[in-house]
Amino acid sequence: MLLGCIADDVTGATDLADTLVRAGLRTTLLLGLPGPGASPAGASPAGAGSGAHAEADAVVVALKSRTIPAADAVAQALDAQRWLRARGAERLYFKYCSTFDSTDRGNIGPVADALLDAVGGSFTVFCPAFPAVGRTVYAGHLFVGDVLLSASSMRDHPLTPMTDPDLVRVLGRQTPRAVGLVHLRDVLAGEEQVRRRFAVLQHARVAHAVVDATSDEDLRVVGRAAVDLCLATGGSGLGGGLARALAPGGTPAAWASVPRTIRRWRPAVRARNSTVAGIPGSTSTRRTPLVSSVSPKSSCRGEPEYHTGAAAGIR
Repeated sequence: MLLGCIADDVTGATDLADTLVRAGLRTTLLLGLPGPGASPAGASPAGAGSGAHAEADAVVVALKSRTIPAADAVAQALDAQRWLRARGAERLYFKYCSTFDSTDRGNIGPVADALLDAVGGSFTVFCPAFPAVGRTVYAGHLFVGDVLLSASSMRDHPLTPMTDPDLVRVLGRQTPRAVGLVHLRDVLAGEEQVRRRFAVLQHARVAHAVVDATSDEDLRVVGRAAVDLCLATGGSGLGGGLARALAPGGTPAAWASVPRTIRRWRPAVRARNSTVAGIPGSTSTRRTPLVSSVSPKSSCRGEPEYHTGAAAGIR
């Protein structure tokens, strides 16, 4: 497994999985962790796993930990990383929202600290930028469209009000470790300059680096520079950058025959508390409820609302 991913909510996990597939990685999405006897593909013994799924390049574990107590979020993330690493994950990716949803108590900082300790690392990156949906980071400040995060509707979020757009400062309140910045000028200078900046920060005993990115090309540069880190963190955008660094040839040849309508998937679940989700590229035809809408209140809690109507396969 090239990449083991831990997402702090379900909708973000599905977005990341889609991004990884588009970048060329065969990807499995799990809603929560499977039971102790589950296969590497995440299918329970009674599930519909297959050899093809066991060969996934990336596995995304969707948690519901964004706004729960930090200690609980850490425990869930550590369980997920143990499961992924036991199945051969070569590197980990912690995925959170592109608006850096968190409070001074976490959960982004505490989870990242715990994961970094678990993998024996001393340095990681934070890059929530996702230019395709208007999220960019410049001089460590997060923008939503043309305005700073603090001037966006996220300022009034009921659970994680974001009133400070300076991510170095925001993250610094969530962790005892030093936080630094990789400025856009370093990113524009290319992968090697980003690596040099990483080295400078590490030499200064900085553990966490917020990284600027304002375009998809920036994310590709950062992805190539960060691909050797045992842990990286960010939104779906950097996930795509890492995936492209790991699969530079684009869509795997083995998937060339998969119908486009299947590759462009929507997540399917067996039940509200199921641990097995639809697999991008799968040709499974089992009937399952689809995630067809999300209520605003449920979204704030990180709990998508599932419709009960069944549909054939993965659409």
